[in-house]
Amino acid sequence: MLKVEGIETFYGSSQALFGVSLQIGDGEVVTLLGRNGMGKSTTVKSIMGITPVSSGRMSFNNIDIHPLPSYAIARLGIGLVPEGRQIFPNLTVRENILVAAANRGGRKEPYTVEEVLEIFPRLAERLNHYGDQLSGGEQQMLAVVRALMTNPKLMILDEATEGLAPLVRKEIWHGLSVLKGRGQAILVIDKNLDALMKLADRHYIMEKGQVVWSGETAAIAANEKLKARYLGV
Repeated sequence: MLKVEGIETFYGSSQALFGVSLQIGDGEVVTLLGRNGMGKSTTVKSIMGITPVSSGRMSFNNIDIHPLPSYAIARLGIGLVPEGRQIFPNLTVRENILVAAANRGGRKEPYTVEEVLEIFPRLAERLNHYGDQLSGGEQQMLAVVRALMTNPKLMILDEATEGLAPLVRKEIWHGLSVLKGRGQAILVIDKNLDALMKLADRHYIMEKGQVVWSGETAAIAANEKLKARYLGV
């Protein structure tokens, strides 16, 4: 589905990514792991066309997305839950959900408001509240639901649960588990390794703008030295 091959990205004259490669197949849940400042968010921004890639190749469902603007990449069926949530503060929860409604991934039965609220029922109690009246956790749930309403083939979450209360994190991980069970492909960045080990199929670890390790959950779970060196666990 998504193939990233040897991409390099710069901020001005400073190089941020050095030959990053990764891939995600249909229905897979894949993580980007690493300490802060190692290039994870830049990789997501590069995939989405927010931060221009200087070299390398990126394709989505065999379509070259390297030269495309962000909106065109999103329309191919990639739903982004950005770092910082970026919901609309002056729209209600219902309006935030409906404003994104589309069928980018060509789903036979596109999600309805009622269906996404079944996955994150806390939002059903807040439908008429404005975005800036929600807690941080509720805003994050809303950002996930908003992306889901585009019916994406691939959903990307940048810092899925950072800074949220344990109970809210649990609800979000449960929701993502439901989506995985329905065959939703997901790329997720987060620091909650225990939750990611239960959810994800494969993992990429980044350090200093490079992928330094990749493998399946069983391999990373059994490698304490790897976790200590790159993840501080």
